[in-house]
Order: sequence, then C-alpha cells, then structure tokens
Amino acid sequence: MEAKRDALGDGEEATGTDQVVGLGLVAVSLIIFTYYTAWVILLPFIDSQHVIHKYFLPRAYAVAIPLAAGLLLLLFVGLFITYVMLKNQKVTKKAQ
Repeated sequence: MEAKRDALGDGEEATGTDQVVGLGLVAVSLIIFTYYTAWVILLPFIDSQHVIHKYFLPRAYAVAIPLAAGLLLLLFVGLFITYVMLKNQKVTKKAQ
C-alpha cells in the first residue's frame, strides 16, 4: 500500500519554522487588510479634521499603491515565465 501524503505532497510534515513563518505571513496580511479596509472604506465617513487622519496616507495612494504592486507582480511573473521558457529551450537544444 502506498503511504498517505499530506498537503506538501512529499509525506513530510511542516516544521516549526514553516509554521511560524506561515503564521507571520497570515498576521501581516491581516494587518495590511485591516489597515487598507479602514483607509478606503471607513475613513471617508470620518470628519477630515479628526486626529485619526494623520495615521493614513492621502486617498490618492489608495489606488496608486495597489496598482503599482499589481504591475510589479505581473512583471515578476512575466520574467519568471520568460526565464523558465528560455531555460527549457536551451535544454531541448542540448538534447537534440
């Protein structure tokens, strides 16, 4: 019988370090999501003279930052795909 495999696919459990890093990434993502949600959804309903406004960037950045992050993500995905395709092309030429 074949041994059951976990989500990692290699039969190994996640180490303590992996779990801590995963928890840290989830915590950072939750903090960013909460901050952005308060910035974009709640802040427009609070008086502009309120002290809480000094903890947030101007609203124009609410669009510019995610747009820049998305463009960078697309750039790196495109570079990775190009790198892998070129690498596979070289291996195929060597095999012939």
